[in-house]
Amino acid sequence: MKQVERLSPVRGSGRAHVVVVGAGMVGLSTAWFLQEHDVDVTVVERSGVAAGSSWGNAGWISPGLAVPLSDPSIIKYGAKAVLDPHSPLYVPLRPDRHLARFMLGFARRCTPGQWMRTMHSYVPVNRRAIGAFDALESGGVKAISHDAPIMAAFLKGEDAAGLEHEIKLIHEAGLELDTEDIDNATLRAELPIVSDQVERAIRINGQRYIDPGAYVEALADSVRERGGTVIVGSNVHALRHGPRGVTVEMVSGEPVHGDAVVLATGAWLPTLAARCGVRTQLRAGRGYSFSVAVSDRDAGPVPCPVYFPYERVACTPYGNRLRVGGTMEFADTEAPLNPSRVDAIVRSGRPLLSGVDWDDREDVWVGSRPVTVDGLPLVGATNVPRVYVNGGHGMWGITLGPLTGQLLAEQMVSGVVPAELEPFDPTR
Repeated sequence: MKQVERLSPVRGSGRAHVVVVGAGMVGLSTAWFLQEHDVDVTVVERSGVAAGSSWGNAGWISPGLAVPLSDPSIIKYGAKAVLDPHSPLYVPLRPDRHLARFMLGFARRCTPGQWMRTMHSYVPVNRRAIGAFDALESGGVKAISHDAPIMAAFLKGEDAAGLEHEIKLIHEAGLELDTEDIDNATLRAELPIVSDQVERAIRINGQRYIDPGAYVEALADSVRERGGTVIVGSNVHALRHGPRGVTVEMVSGEPVHGDAVVLATGAWLPTLAARCGVRTQLRAGRGYSFSVAVSDRDAGPVPCPVYFPYERVACTPYGNRLRVGGTMEFADTEAPLNPSRVDAIVRSGRPLLSGVDWDDREDVWVGSRPVTVDGLPLVGATNVPRVYVNGGHGMWGITLGPLTGQLLAEQMVSGVVPAELEPFDPTR
């Protein structure tokens, strides 16, 4: 295994202190697992706990579906993504040479061979992803991950061919995946909320889901209860090395000193990480969601997440409502919410669900998911001593964030890079 610098107090005595920048699932998980190794932590967040892509996403813990985005079939969406505002993949038509460079680099990797090579890098972390949630919940995080299958449903039976092919490739890559074919009658009996026009489904067993905002809030509470500090409202603008280790300089407010720093700022990662030798291109792949009222009260609560792969619409139980999300919009990280993207999800979802009130929409949200050009997360040490990153998970930050936090904490205190993290070297 690769050896790296081991975390130790700069002044040579006492407990090490790490500053984690970012209070989403990834950053807080890293802080929590560092505490498991008797490391003091301070988490610094510019906006709020779970304020980024951790709040309004689908909340799936879905290692069975955590696969590379560079599926060769995505190329067919290329022209449509630019010209059709209702496309699941949407690229605004405007001059942006950095985005053009990213999209060309991404497209070059949309080959069967590259997809399989990337999938082989995902398999080891997918196998361990749920175990990291078990560690959090048995270790005092007062939140629950719900065991439930993910039901992938299709209006037309033949539309399942793409997912069936992907499942075959997942098995070939070495990831065990338990699936069952479900006919219309069984689907309607289990999920009356699904339209009776939906012909078939594939049940993907062994998955979980959470209310991501509430879960991350509970994770922050646990970090505090264990002696950590969470500072909200502090925007970091620079890192400075000195005799006290690494100083995190704020735009306003007092600086925070630590023996090391972890950058876990999601789609904003390049702002600081690029200065530390992290050169892999990363863009915001923005996702949208909202909740709708379940109109068929007699049907009872929705028992599991529902996914419509052909339309790229994801649905998750959300209290007595249903969270509906989708789309991948490549736009500026700070761009305002685009209502037409919400309209596109509603337009796609109406034929798929018959038991919801589409006019009763709440919690309308957009979040920027950090998508790397090669489809792999960025986890590990940078070229700058005592500065680490944990990010670039794309759509899989909820699923894989706790595990990469656990593995990075292990790397930092032991000086040994876990085998699972070797493909994710942020300076690759």
